[in-house]
Amino acid sequence: MPIIINLDQVMAEKKVLLKDLANEIGISNVNLSKLKTGKVAAIRFSTLEAICKALNCQPGDILEYVNEESRNPQNEHER
Repeated sequence: MPIIINLDQVMAEKKVLLKDLANEIGISNVNLSKLKTGKVAAIRFSTLEAICKALNCQPGDILEYVNEESRNPQNEHER
């Protein structure tokens, strides 16, 4: 998937535990864990806003677009 979720990195930088963030933003540990590991297909803007507010960060700190063609070194050999 070309969207990478860097929530785990931001949480580590801010020294915030999963359970503490989940409590602060009002979602379950399980749902936050799925988001943190990238095992979700969508995120609500209200959840993203709550995470950014709690971690004092921007959405771009958490979400990253990576072009799959540039990520896959095999494509370079096929050209």
